[in-house]
Amino acid sequence: MKFAFNSLKTGTSLAVTAVMLAGAATLLTACNSKSSGDTAASGASGAAAANATGPIKIGSVLSVTGQASFLGDPELKTLQMYVEDINKQGGVLGRQLQLVHYDDGGDANKANSFGKRLIEDDKVDVIVGGTTTGSTMAMAPLVDKAGVPMISLAGAVVVTEPIKKWMFKTPQTDRMAAEKVFDDMKKNGITKIGLLSETSGFGQSGKKETEGVAGKMGIEILANETYGPKDTDMSAQLTKIKNTPGVQAVFIFGMGQGPAVATKNYRQLDIQLPLYQSHGVSSNAYLQLAGDAANGVRMPASPQLDPTALKADDPQKPVVEAYNNAYRAKWNQETSAFGGYAYDGLMIAVDAIKRAGTTDKEKVRDAIESTQGLVGTSGIFNMSPTDHNGLDMHAFNMLEVKDGKWTLVP
Repeated sequence: MKFAFNSLKTGTSLAVTAVMLAGAATLLTACNSKSSGDTAASGASGAAAANATGPIKIGSVLSVTGQASFLGDPELKTLQMYVEDINKQGGVLGRQLQLVHYDDGGDANKANSFGKRLIEDDKVDVIVGGTTTGSTMAMAPLVDKAGVPMISLAGAVVVTEPIKKWMFKTPQTDRMAAEKVFDDMKKNGITKIGLLSETSGFGQSGKKETEGVAGKMGIEILANETYGPKDTDMSAQLTKIKNTPGVQAVFIFGMGQGPAVATKNYRQLDIQLPLYQSHGVSSNAYLQLAGDAANGVRMPASPQLDPTALKADDPQKPVVEAYNNAYRAKWNQETSAFGGYAYDGLMIAVDAIKRAGTTDKEKVRDAIESTQGLVGTSGIFNMSPTDHNGLDMHAFNMLEVKDGKWTLVP
C-alpha cells in the first residue's frame, strides 16, 4: 500500500494514476475479505467501518457561469473527467466517488447557500472548490462549524492566512504572484509602477498583498487605481496611470474578463510601458479575449501553460503533460491553470482519504495537512499545520505572450 501511495505522488499519466488507485482499492478489498478481526486490527473505528459503504461524496461549488466562467468551467470539467476515470478503475477504498456540484455564477451569496446544502443535505465527505476568493470565504465559516475538509481553488492568501483548521487551497497565492512580478521588474530596472486592481475578493487581496511586499522589494507604487468586476472599460483609470510622472510599468491584478478588457484599453491608449498581469489570467481564454493586445504581457503562472519550461527529469513534467493530454482528448479544448487547480485539489483529497483509510472527516483533514511531496500541476505540495497551501516560489514561472502564445521568460 505504501508503494501505491508514493506512486500517486509522482504519477506519469491519467491512466497510470487510475491504475494505482484501482490497485490500492483492490488491495484494501482483499484485506477486508479476510475477517472482521483483520479490519479491527487495521485500526478502523466502528464508525468508519459503518461508513465504508456507498459512494464517497466530493462536493464542489464552482463559478461555471458568470464573470469567472473561464475559471470555473475547466475546473468542473476536470473534476468530472477524473472522478469518472477513477471510478472506472475501481474507485477509492473500494468505493465509488460521487461528484456533487453547484454553479454559483460567481455570486458569493449563492456559494454560501450551496455550501450549506452540500454540508447539511448532501452530506459530502470533502469539498473541492470554490472557484473565487469571495465564494470560498463565504463558505469558510460553514465548513469550520460543520468540520468538513475543504480544498479551495481560489488564489488569495486570505483563504489560508490566518490558518483555518478545515480550509486548504491549491493555487499559488497572490502574495507569491506579486513577489514574482516584482522580482522580474527589478531584473529589468523597474522600481516605480502603476497598479490597477479589481474590487473582487481576489483583486482586493491582491492589491493588499502587492502593497505589502512592494516596499520590502524596493518597488514604489506611484499610481493606484481600481475597477469593478463587471466594468467594460478601464480607459479612465489607465489614463490616470499613463499621466502619472515616473511610472515605468503597469501591474494589473484581477481575474476573468476584466484583465483582458484592460489589456485592450492599454493598447488603445498606446501606453508604451511594460504590462504585467497576475496569475488570475492563467488561461488561453485570456489570450483569445485580449487578442493581439496581449503580446508582450508578462505574468507568473504554473508551468502547465508552457510545459516546455520543465526539464525532462522534473517530476512535474509527466503530471502536467498527462493532464494536458487527457483534458484535450476529453473536451477538445486547451487546458488552463484553473483546471489544474481542480486536478490538484481532487488528487490531494483522494491521496488523503487513501492514507487515512477512511472518510472520517477529522482523519481526512489531518491527512491533508500532512501531505508531503505530492506532485501536482501547480507545484509540489508540502503542507503542514502552519501552511495549508504547501507551495513555494518554485511553483511559478514567468511567462511572456509572444505571437499569441505563452513563452518562458529566460
